[in-house]
Amino acid sequence: MAPPAPSSESLELAITGMTCAACSTRLEKVLNRLPGVEASVNLATERAQLRFVPGTLSLDEAMAAVARAGFVARDARHLEREAERARHQAEWQVELRHFWIAALLSLPLAAQMPAMFGWWPGGEVVHDLVPRWWQLLLATPVQLWIGARFYRGAWASLRGGGANMDVLVALGTSMAYFYSVVVTFSARHDLHVYFEASAMIITLVLLGKLMEARAKARTTAALDALLRLQPKMALIERDGELIEVAVESLKPGDLFVLRPGDAVPVDGVVEQGESAVNEAMLTGESLPIDKRSGDSVFAATLNGNGNLRCRATGVGAQTLLAGIIRLVEQAQGSKAPVQRLADRIAAVFVPVVVVIALLTFAGWWFAVGDFQQALINAVAVLVIACPCALGLATPTAIMVGTGQGARAGMLVKNAEALELAERIGVLAVDKTGTLTEGLPALTDTLPAQGWTRAEVLAVAAAVEQGSGHPIATAVLAAARADGLQLPPTEAVQAVGGMGMEGQVQHDGSWQSVLLGSPRFLQERGVSLPDAFSDELAAAGKTLVAVAVGGVFAGLLGVADRVRADSAAAVARLQARGIRVVMLTGDHPATAAAIALQTGISDWRAGVLPGEKAIAIDELRHDAHGAVVRVGMVGDGINDAPALAAADVSFAIGVGADVAIEAADITLVKNSLHGVADAIDLSRATLSKIRQNLFFAFIYNVLGIPLAAAGMLNPVIAGAAMAMSSVSVVSNSLLLRRWRAGR
Repeated sequence: MAPPAPSSESLELAITGMTCAACSTRLEKVLNRLPGVEASVNLATERAQLRFVPGTLSLDEAMAAVARAGFVARDARHLEREAERARHQAEWQVELRHFWIAALLSLPLAAQMPAMFGWWPGGEVVHDLVPRWWQLLLATPVQLWIGARFYRGAWASLRGGGANMDVLVALGTSMAYFYSVVVTFSARHDLHVYFEASAMIITLVLLGKLMEARAKARTTAALDALLRLQPKMALIERDGELIEVAVESLKPGDLFVLRPGDAVPVDGVVEQGESAVNEAMLTGESLPIDKRSGDSVFAATLNGNGNLRCRATGVGAQTLLAGIIRLVEQAQGSKAPVQRLADRIAAVFVPVVVVIALLTFAGWWFAVGDFQQALINAVAVLVIACPCALGLATPTAIMVGTGQGARAGMLVKNAEALELAERIGVLAVDKTGTLTEGLPALTDTLPAQGWTRAEVLAVAAAVEQGSGHPIATAVLAAARADGLQLPPTEAVQAVGGMGMEGQVQHDGSWQSVLLGSPRFLQERGVSLPDAFSDELAAAGKTLVAVAVGGVFAGLLGVADRVRADSAAAVARLQARGIRVVMLTGDHPATAAAIALQTGISDWRAGVLPGEKAIAIDELRHDAHGAVVRVGMVGDGINDAPALAAADVSFAIGVGADVAIEAADITLVKNSLHGVADAIDLSRATLSKIRQNLFFAFIYNVLGIPLAAAGMLNPVIAGAAMAMSSVSVVSNSLLLRRWRAGR
């Protein structure tokens, strides 16, 4: 999946007033009608994400569109999570107070229900155990005060051109309540009243909402845990004294001190000292990582027993932790393709239910001639049909799944990637930095006749000075270790995916230099002795050929060690039925050696960066011509085109920023096991989504016919409706038991 076009802008709104899937679906339609806007509304997170062409939409216009749909919007980018949490807690307290008031007023009404069903001593049916005027007195505050929220929500929904759960609850309870009011004022003792139904339905719906809110809060537990990791204070040295300052006051370049047991306040680089730092909260790796001068440290990790002096490199929103939190929030607010079916149903669900309720009422009244039975069955249909469970089925599972992934060192960019990961049939794997450690070292220098080892190495190191490639680093490190004097160079430039070229001063004159793969030099007309090449390539080493003045000067052998767990990770992926293919720009002999060590039987060598994307397209068809999903994992700039071309892409966390930007899932821990973990998490999450959707659909498929057939009391229907959403969210929370590596 390709990253969003850089020409687009995004806006995130916090939405208040959504009560069910019909609300989020309707609001999404309203926002998508705005010119040039692509919107996604998430019921579980109560967020709307808008992407639009710059200059076509303002914050005020977006908020006005939300208001026209009957909801309230705020700019989510400027909301402090602590303030939001306090606001939600205050709202929770109000809702809790309203529930208890409704419960106390409804309790006497509920107490007479056993007598109404004949469950009374002697089997006598008693309808007015509580006097009717007392019933009216108890039910009215519940209906008109506590239940006013449903009338407000229904009016806002209808005014916005749609219908939601509030419409169903308001219609159902109003029918029962106002019918009972008319009967009571008419003194028709031959007719029953249903105050207990209207009051208990509202009370049970409130109870369901409270339980749903509590369960939804638990779905963000992983994100809240990440937020709590960020330390509030940092220790800096001023005038020879250590003082504590707020983390927010640190700037890039500031020096901070870590004592044993301190949490790292911001991202930085060690300048002095040695220690071991526990990075489990970011990478999931339980073993502490040794740190010394030049090593990076990350905010929220824990220092061990040593003292470290570090210079800040990333503060505030630029820390790795802040990036993780942004990615998790983005993923939790996105929408998986599997939710489209639920959205389509939710869009027409409430009007269809109202029609079914009217048909139920008409059918019972005209066919049986029992107005009261017709009324009560219609109320049961309206109450049982709440579409909340449909709206929560997918996003709650996504929220828990992405949170668990973050805890395990997997950052999922969007819900679509999480859904597609389980369908991967082929995984293309880069070699350097993915299967290998990505830190090669120079092992061999084979000079041509007339050249010395020192001359070849000095020329190669001089040309590589301006490159950040790992091979260049290895060559320069070897030259420095030998104390070589590097000759002057000019006009040095990189040739994408092939090598370097430029001018070097040699033997008193400027001569052209070519440095790179043997294929590169051969294409430029330089002949290489086969024996040189075969000897090093057979040992699985990367070959770097050097030519000066158009004549072969020597060959360098660079070895990159295979990661200790690569073979086990490849075997784990293959055990899941995934075909693993290695794509590398290296010499075929080098690729063969690495493939042998890692257990990969399918590999392609000499593949240029642009050719990797073509290879991804070729891998989409198996030997029988069937289309398969292709994943790609890499870590370098040269992997970005292939990552963008893949159906699902994975970036090793220490890789280049452009690779991480192009990838759908970033693996903070430098291990291919993270890909297998991501696929396992995808399968577990999609399994929960399917279960949730099944529960939501089967609930309505069974509940509505039972209510229409007169086999469901409205109060029981209200309880079932309240529990449907709770059951879906609770099922999603079972994902919290998922652990990486299982």
